[in-house]
Amino acid sequence: MNITAISTQDLAKKKAGYKAAEYIKDGMTIGLGTGSTVAYMMTRLKERITDEGLSVFGVTTSIQTTMRAVNLGIPLIGLEQVEKIDLTVDGADQIDPELRLIKGRGAAHVRERIIADASARLIIVADPSKICSHLTGPIPIEIIPFSLSHVIRRLMELDGTVTVREGVKKDGPVISDNGNIVLDFFPDDIPDPSGMETTINMIPGVVSCGIFTEFTDKTTVIIGEQDGPRIIGS
Repeated sequence: MNITAISTQDLAKKKAGYKAAEYIKDGMTIGLGTGSTVAYMMTRLKERITDEGLSVFGVTTSIQTTMRAVNLGIPLIGLEQVEKIDLTVDGADQIDPELRLIKGRGAAHVRERIIADASARLIIVADPSKICSHLTGPIPIEIIPFSLSHVIRRLMELDGTVTVREGVKKDGPVISDNGNIVLDFFPDDIPDPSGMETTINMIPGVVSCGIFTEFTDKTTVIIGEQDGPRIIGS
């Protein structure tokens, strides 16, 4: 990928993130997702807190996001301290026409699912490369380490290939914020995303996979484009 393409993609992410920050109102509790596009939203949110005196609390989905929020000075609150989250802003790796998602490239999808479930509204921010005609994978899957061989065998029965996600600048597998191993499952096809989500999540040892199909009725997608953000959904 050349420098121009990278700059174009970053600009798209910035447009989507900045637009998402407009949905935040004074007094809200906000779910803060993980990833580079959400990072732009957080930067704009900090500007609004400073310039407008906006009063909000954030609930984070990862250690990375917690560190970013602390550095920006965005007030945080624990999930155990809230009854509901007004809206969550998060990213996605793939988004299909029905607003079903694949998430988890950053290995934060377990916490992201919990925060999404606790939220009244889910706003997904992305650049145009994340839009697809149908979900294809890979599907991130967080598993309990003890179950590794068993889960791999069960996934192989679903037709596809499985890899243990390897760490960067460390030996061995990626370890999630929850202390678990992350697999990447490359299915031959995903004809029924909801069915595959359920099937994978029901395998003993699986904590959660990265297919998200249950939140479409409360999802808004913001795509950063050259002419401005494009809004999909309610």
